[in-house]
Amino acid sequence: MSVQRVIRRREAPASLPDIPGLHPVLARVLAARQVRSADEVDYALQRLHPFETLGQVERAADLIAEHIEDGRRIVIVGDFDADGATSSTVAMRALTAMGAREVSYLVPNRFDYGYGLTPEIVAEAAKRDPDLIITVDNGVSSIEGVRAANASGITVVVTDHHLPGRELPEAAAIVNPNLEGDPFPSKAIAGVGVIFYVMLALRARLRMSGWFQRRSLPEPNMAGLLDLVALGTVADVVPLDHVNRLFVEQGMRRIRAGKCVPGISALLRVAGRSPERTVASDLGFVVGPRLNAAGRLEDMSIGIECLLTDDVGRAEHLATELDRLNRERRSIESEMRDQALAALDEVHAGMDAASLPMGLALFEEAWHQGVIGILASRIKEQFHRPVIAFAPESEGADVLKGSARSIPGLHIRDALDSVSTRNPGLITKFGGHAMAAGMSLPRRHLDRFREAFDAVVRETLSEDDLKGVVLSDGELAPEELSLELAEALREGGPWGQGFPEPVFDGEFVLQERRVVGERHLKVRVMPAAGRVALDGIHFNAEFAAWPQPGEPVRLAYRLDVNEFRGNRSAQLMVEHVEPLGLG
Repeated sequence: MSVQRVIRRREAPASLPDIPGLHPVLARVLAARQVRSADEVDYALQRLHPFETLGQVERAADLIAEHIEDGRRIVIVGDFDADGATSSTVAMRALTAMGAREVSYLVPNRFDYGYGLTPEIVAEAAKRDPDLIITVDNGVSSIEGVRAANASGITVVVTDHHLPGRELPEAAAIVNPNLEGDPFPSKAIAGVGVIFYVMLALRARLRMSGWFQRRSLPEPNMAGLLDLVALGTVADVVPLDHVNRLFVEQGMRRIRAGKCVPGISALLRVAGRSPERTVASDLGFVVGPRLNAAGRLEDMSIGIECLLTDDVGRAEHLATELDRLNRERRSIESEMRDQALAALDEVHAGMDAASLPMGLALFEEAWHQGVIGILASRIKEQFHRPVIAFAPESEGADVLKGSARSIPGLHIRDALDSVSTRNPGLITKFGGHAMAAGMSLPRRHLDRFREAFDAVVRETLSEDDLKGVVLSDGELAPEELSLELAEALREGGPWGQGFPEPVFDGEFVLQERRVVGERHLKVRVMPAAGRVALDGIHFNAEFAAWPQPGEPVRLAYRLDVNEFRGNRSAQLMVEHVEPLGLG
């Protein structure tokens, strides 16, 4: 049981961007993503918005500078995902380079403390006797945590990018481009982008005060942190507007040039990737999941230490441990996915995917709290509807933790806000983005929540919104299915959320197919109007959707570069298949 998917071509752009030397297909692709001029694909550092345009950033820089100059203790409190890990690392590396003598980090264990600057994590931080807490990738909803810190005489600077609630914490400064009225042009930067801007402002403040000169300290080159900013940006799946594409492109240039932190290189190598040929998807699908595995199963400090160390051997050791955790996470996820599908089949027996509730809220007693976000994402992809997966906060606990993933057309945090407003007391707490959110609620409220959530989704989405649409950039001629175009498209990004990698569609004849890795299908296909066959691969394929060799198919695919034993060739990364039949 899975949703029916259809291929739909994007509207042909009225005009192409005036960018000399651009491959015609790439020009068409960029035009479809609203690129109109060379400025929009200019990723020089000079194109970054000035830090002064970010609200309260100079207030935050002043406070941090005072604590550095006075030699006071600073504690960084991060989140337990890849954005939080990279944000913590950026703060630690930058503050240390700027002469902070008493700086450490603390990441809540999701199983013991939950998300954000809670009163419990403040109490844990207080054992280090800090004068200042800087939150990274969290804090804008930490009302009670900031209150507890203030009561303990600890100053708090919040740096975050999550959407604020109706009430803001009483922090000494809050730096968040999504605060109401904030003038910063990009509302899409991740937490790591926010702390990077804060560190830019801090360097300027310390320079102006003569700090570096008095201490004979070299001014740190902030561009040296962009590999971390790129990783956190891609891994957090924020929309790649111009600022974020600039961050990612600049970071990938450092990685390819061998100028990144040893931990990133080690994580790429342990996954069989070449740092020299890194693309944005490698950060999202290779490095990010291995970092996240630490926060999902054990302690994110393993990931942070991997990114903090400058010792190549230690980085390799930690990357190997993160790879082991990621393999364990995949095993747990696979079992949970099978359980979720079995439960859906049992409850909705005989129904097709279109007859399922519009908003799915799933729960199993044995599910792993650290993996429910990935589970929600997998079920969302299969059934193309908003999904929330729940697990007990602890074994037998009365509180359930939920992780939500949405589809275009439904802002999931706003949907949870609507449920909460209409049903006071139903949800204990929630927060997040347009496409992902977290929440908790009492176990006894689950059935009521399922009904309320489905009702809000039904008010917002139509039946058409639930159809799985594969957006295509059109058809490629047989002669365009080349290594030259594959490389041009690879270099034409960075691609990602909100700036999607090009997908094309066309008719082919299936020549060969074989299963690899249990769930994947390796194929060889011939363009219907061509004479040269190409290799392709369909990850997590539904084998029944593929016809027998010799039959025609319509494919939606990405054109990519395949590297094998020193040879490079074009290959199709199949996104969707439609048998056409022989008649």
